[in-house]
Amino acid sequence: MSDAPEVPKEPVVTPVRVVIALCLLAPFVAMLWVGSYAKVDPAFIGIPFFYWYQMLWVLVSTVLTVIAYKLWQLDQRGRKPQGGGASE
Repeated sequence: MSDAPEVPKEPVVTPVRVVIALCLLAPFVAMLWVGSYAKVDPAFIGIPFFYWYQMLWVLVSTVLTVIAYKLWQLDQRGRKPQGGGASE
């Protein structure tokens, strides 16, 4: 047995994790800032701006979530401990 106490791993803020957070935060900020899109013009194929802007964010949110997921996978792959042996 080891006498050294286990040190809990602290969360690490890396540039990749900051980008992930921004990708996930952007849709919330865009949708909660209603004053920026609470208008009728410019209309797109007869649809008021208020509606098509929100529908556009559905697509943008999907893309940003996929980017965040792929970045998270890369970040986790990079954090796996190197070497396959068990330490004693």
